[in-house]
Amino acid sequence: DLSGDLSNEIFTEIYQAHLDYMVLVFRDQHLDREQHKVFGRRFGRLHVHPTNHVGTRDDEILVVKTSAKSTYTAGDTWHTDVTCDEYPPLGSMLYITETPECGGGDTLYADMYLAYELLSDKMKQMLEGMTAVHDGGIPYVGLYNTVPPEGGYARNEHPEIVTHPETGKKVLYVNSGFTSHIKGLKPFESRALLDMLYQHIAQTPSLTCRVEWQPNTLTFWDNRCTQHHAIWDYHPYSRYGERVSIVADKRPSA
Repeated sequence: DLSGDLSNEIFTEIYQAHLDYMVLVFRDQHLDREQHKVFGRRFGRLHVHPTNHVGTRDDEILVVKTSAKSTYTAGDTWHTDVTCDEYPPLGSMLYITETPECGGGDTLYADMYLAYELLSDKMKQMLEGMTAVHDGGIPYVGLYNTVPPEGGYARNEHPEIVTHPETGKKVLYVNSGFTSHIKGLKPFESRALLDMLYQHIAQTPSLTCRVEWQPNTLTFWDNRCTQHHAIWDYHPYSRYGERVSIVADKRPSA
């Protein structure tokens, strides 16, 4: 029960499970916004999503809502959350309270440790030391058609292969949601290499698990070593949830 005060012992078990398994699913939760945020704060400072500048009731809550009138659903592509930031979230907690009457609306998660491990040694060597640009304008303007804040959405550079700051394991760190190009390559070279990596992620079933949402489910994922894809297969039915994310205290680094 995440709505109450978690003992240090239980929190430590959850923290370790988060590192060990990357995706944790908590069923039958009944949380108000403050309880949701209190659980998130046990892991660190809460993130304010870039699109919340347009005016929301609570900057630390990202509403994830899709209905019959929606022209898109958030996250309907393989991505890692907000990698356009200098300090992307270390993890996100999505609490779904309404699921489509027809079923559907699952979320796929992919293991970026394994995505790296399955690459050939030659490919790993080539990617080591490369840097990619992550641009918030790609999804937030290009897909969601939002009005950027003054100065535009964040745009930052991160290594293509990073090391998880707590496990020490290497991670493939490019994603189709935010990565625009690889520095130092010609555009056609960058596009070809990124498309190959995206295909590797999307078409390797052994990388993935699939969360079947039920009302009042909270899923907590390690954003430093996973990608996810929210499947929009339920139009014109509705799905509603709210997300908090935790800011990492370190930049992604090799």
